Amino acid sequence: MSKTIDITLEEAQTEGTTATVAEWLKQVGDRVRKDEPIIELETDKVMMEVVAPADGVLTEIRVEVGETATEGKILGTIDTEAGSKSENEELKTEQKSAPNDKHDRLSQKNTPAAGPLDHPPSKFKSPAVRRLLSQHDLNPDLIPGTGKNNRLTSRDIKAYLDQADSDTTTSGDSQFIKHTPMRRKIAEHMQHSVQTAPHVTAVFDVDLSKIMAHRQQHKKAFEQRGIKLTYTAYFIAATVSALRHQPKINARFHENGLEIFNHMNIGIGTALGDDGLIVPVLKHCENKDLEHIARGLTEMTDKARTGNLTQSDVQGGTFTISNHGVSGSLVATPIIINQPQVAILGLGKIEKRPVVKQIDGEDALVIKPMCYVSLTIDHRALDAYHTNDFLSHFKDFIENWEA
Repeated sequence: MSKTIDITLEEAQTEGTTATVAEWLKQVGDRVRKDEPIIELETDKVMMEVVAPADGVLTEIRVEVGETATEGKILGTIDTEAGSKSENEELKTEQKSAPNDKHDRLSQKNTPAAGPLDHPPSKFKSPAVRRLLSQHDLNPDLIPGTGKNNRLTSRDIKAYLDQADSDTTTSGDSQFIKHTPMRRKIAEHMQHSVQTAPHVTAVFDVDLSKIMAHRQQHKKAFEQRGIKLTYTAYFIAATVSALRHQPKINARFHENGLEIFNHMNIGIGTALGDDGLIVPVLKHCENKDLEHIARGLTEMTDKARTGNLTQSDVQGGTFTISNHGVSGSLVATPIIINQPQVAILGLGKIEKRPVVKQIDGEDALVIKPMCYVSLTIDHRALDAYHTNDFLSHFKDFIENWEA
């Protein structure tokens, strides 16, 4: 008698974002092993994998490629009693021996040699990947993989093809550039956020003199320990303090209440040039001092810009910072909330400006390094009081930084 197990998607895997089935790595009738990747899902953040919940045979596919996968939805089923134990052991032995079929030989031939990467590119290539490589006569060595252990996915190939076709001129007056899969997912996520939450933004002006002096004093010592001491690290430290002071900012809105998180997992919006935007998450910042924040930020930023972020690196965020000022803008509003969070902090360009300060009881015009800081909130969950209370504390923390 057969025993079936459903393949389902947990909420933690998508965090409220839309997930689409990009590829089934196994087909009905194929044997699968527990924790073996069997489905590729595409979100606005990364390509992620769903693994087999048990050993067995894939007996049914319920959600086809291109269809939406939602929390709790049955994607397929596995028969755990199909085949005897001896047959399974025999299969494992065959897989460990030298490959004989054409696909495996092609897979080994096209696998690039392991380099200095932390995770050398995976040798596994799904049928869809092999088909696309063959169909378009592509060299897999030229296409960076974003799957687990840098495995090449069908989305990687489609993005590569889209990029190759992007310079096609459609007329004498214009040029048509196809959207990459990442750009399409970002568009869907941003539209969903605006339709879901009423956005309201408040802006404060912050004097950075104290943190600039502190950074100048400690920057070289941090570099000697392999850490980049950026202004963002100070802003994260100030965010942690402000979230402790006003914890409702570090929350998620539900129809019947507000879920306030005890941990502070802070996402940092990181631009990938023309490729879009990704938000790596620095976990448990409530337990980190400036040095540990700076170290974690250095590691995450490097991984984001080299395409080595994992699914875990972009999940679990409770609050997000958008450092839009690095590209020159003073104020951006509204900065769209990273659903399902209830607020997002915006950091403008740092620049010297004339400001009025009181010196010895007299008003004086002085030059100070200033930055506009904004907080965009979900007005269903928060009001002006919470917004201004958070920003006031943030401003005070930065302007009175203790060396």
